[in-house]
Parts: sequence; structure tokens; C-alpha cells
Amino acid sequence: MSLAVSDAGPLIHLAQISKLQLLKQLFKRVIITSGVKSEVVDKGIKLGHDDALIVKEAIEEGWIIIKDITETSASTAKRLAQGENISKSDAETLLLAKDHEAKNFLVDDKILSNLAKMYGFKVWSIWTILLEALSKGFIEITDIESAINELGERRHKLKAEQAAEILKAAKHLASHEKEVKSTG
Repeated sequence: MSLAVSDAGPLIHLAQISKLQLLKQLFKRVIITSGVKSEVVDKGIKLGHDDALIVKEAIEEGWIIIKDITETSASTAKRLAQGENISKSDAETLLLAKDHEAKNFLVDDKILSNLAKMYGFKVWSIWTILLEALSKGFIEITDIESAINELGERRHKLKAEQAAEILKAAKHLASHEKEVKSTG
């Protein structure tokens, strides 16, 4: 797949469940703003979050790349943040994706997700990332179940109906993969 730009949420959540490497497998490279790096790594380390160290390591490995928006986009980001009632960091992330002509936008925030769709990006939440990884054979259905238990109930505010839908989709993908392997 092609390049992806990420907001903080997917990085944090994937690192919390030890699945950050899926982004490298799916996209090869992920670009973030220095604001996202600060939110995920710098603040996370200060707060003692292990997931911050996992993201820091990916940055050091070079497959998560920190880039800043152009000066022109910086003034646009300020207006976008005010006009859409989003944070400056979120506006910068959106404009970074636009500046780099990224096709994929990784985000868990609903408002930012909707804006990214309006800009024409393919939007990936942690759940679509995990389902894609399952369909490619990078993870097993038990990894999805674990993610629902770990993230869905505690951190991600996943409703029971949403969790059931994700699990249903995962089971469908897993059964389809078995069919393909048995007939191939």
C-alpha cells in the first residue's frame, strides 16, 4: 500500500496492544507531524506510558517519519482549526497528508475522520487497520478479540454493538481466508 499519514490515536492504540508493526506491514512508511510526535511520544514518556516507547522506537527505526507542514499550510492550519473546531495539531495532520499527497489517513477521532473523508483520503481507524491486517494474514482472529477486550472496553469507548460488528466482520474475513486457502 501507499504512504499513510497518522493522527495520534491509531499510533497509541496499536502500540498499547503491541501491534504497531502492522502499520509498517500495511503501509511501509507512516508520516506524522511533530505535534503528533509530541503528543504520543514526549507526553507519553513523561506520563510513563509504555506505548510511547514503542512509537519512539519506530521513529528511531525510520519507518515512522516526522515531517512538518509548509509555511503556507501553517497559516491555513490555524484557520482550519478555528473554522472546523478542531485542534491545531489535527489541522496540521490533515494538511500534512494533503501536502504529501497521501492516500491513507489513520485516525480514530470522528470529526477529524469526517474531514479527512471530505478531503478525499481513505480513512483507517484502528479497527479497519486490524481487519485489513487479518485479511492479509498478518494477525489472527484472536488478535482482534484481544483488541476488542483491551481497547474496546477500557480505552476506546466501543459500544457492544460496534464490538459485535467488528467481530462479525473478522469472522467473515477469517472464514473467507480459509476458503481461499482450501481451494487454492
